[in-house]
Amino acid sequence: MEPHSWWVYMVRCADGTLYTGIAADVDRRAAVHNRGRGAKYTRSRLPVRVVYREEQPTRGEALRRERAIKGLTRREKLALAGLTE
Repeated sequence: MEPHSWWVYMVRCADGTLYTGIAADVDRRAAVHNRGRGAKYTRSRLPVRVVYREEQPTRGEALRRERAIKGLTRREKLALAGLTE
């Protein structure tokens, strides 16, 4: 059974880079990242801070939106999250 909704999220790593992923529970996933058990990319860039989240009704739609966000430029991602350099 699929969770009620899925989320696309973006975290800003300690080195300033951005990482985008999907999760059913963004806060729990961010905690996993910060324990060094999340994505390989974030493990050496701790701590991470959630800077953006967007609800999607299904996992498939969340994956499609994640792919679209990953295709954005850094400047576009920062603007989406309401951030500046």
